[in-house]
Order: sequence, then C-alpha cells, then structure tokens
Amino acid sequence: MLSLVSFEGGQYSVPHELAGQAVWVRRHGGQVVITHTGPAGPVEVARHLVTAPGSPRVEASHYPPAPPGALGRTPKPRTQAEARFLAIGDGAGLWLAEAAAAGTSRVRAKMAAAVQLAALHGAAGVDRALGQAAAAGRFADGDLAAILAHQASAAEGEPSRAGEQSSLAQGTAGWARHGETEAAR
Repeated sequence: MLSLVSFEGGQYSVPHELAGQAVWVRRHGGQVVITHTGPAGPVEVARHLVTAPGSPRVEASHYPPAPPGALGRTPKPRTQAEARFLAIGDGAGLWLAEAAAAGTSRVRAKMAAAVQLAALHGAAGVDRALGQAAAAGRFADGDLAAILAHQASAAEGEPSRAGEQSSLAQGTAGWARHGETEAAR
C-alpha cells in the first residue's frame, strides 16, 4: 500500500507508519514540505521537489523492506528424484525456479533427464548447462543436451573475435580512392 498525500494536483509519499493519519502540507519555493503532529509536537516527515499531476514523488525510505519473495526462496526437495536433481548444484536450483516461473511443462521428466546426463557427463558440466539454460530461458525438450553438446565442442580459452585481419565484412580500401579523378588513378 502506498502512503501518498495529494497536494496541488501532485502526489507525495510519507512514511508508511503515517498511512491514514493527518499531515500538514505546504509549499516552500520549489519544494513541498510535509509535517505530522505527534506526541513530540510537529515534525517534518518528508520534503519533495514539486511534481506535476500523474508523476508522483515517492521516496523508497518511506516504505519498509519488501518481504522475502520468490527471489529469496530456494527449492526444497520433496521426493528422492527432486533431491537427486538439486544435488547436481546451484544451477539446478536456479533452473527449477526459473522453469517454474516460466510455466514449463514436463519438469519432472526434464529433471530426470538432467540427473541421467549428470551421471554420464559429470555434475559440474550439467550444473553449468542448467545455469545457462535458466539464464537464457531455455526449458524445451533437448535444450539441456544441446547446451551440453555446445560446451563439449567449444574450445577452451578466449573466444575468437573477428578483427580487421580476419573479418568477412567489406573493407574500406575501396573508399580510399573515393573522389579521385580517373587521371589520378
């Protein structure tokens, strides 16, 4: 719930503890000053730059921290199959959370396939592939195997980059003569 006050067509935030309580608002130059009268007397509780209608001024410190949500949760296994999958590593937990958020179908079958791939290729490589699949949003059948195959075929070390010496792009040599007359060529 946002704790906002309206003043001269603009909206301004106040500390969330003051939601529903009376405050005093005044304009001071290019600022709006908000005061609350409590047991200790009047106290300034917020100061904002003047804003236009439809563009509220909200100060994040006026609100409590967000409760832990999906980003702070870690998957907990409920079955032996889930425990084996999550034992692959952190990439497996990330994949499971992202796959659930994306509404992926056949998750159990894909988890079982990942466990089989981990037995064949090693948990570290499969964990890395699961993390990459989660980051790329790749949850379809065969995506994990394709990422693993790419990892196996990719050369170790720095990736090669096209430069002036090894580029397929048309160079600028043709432009060097631009503007010359036929006699100068």
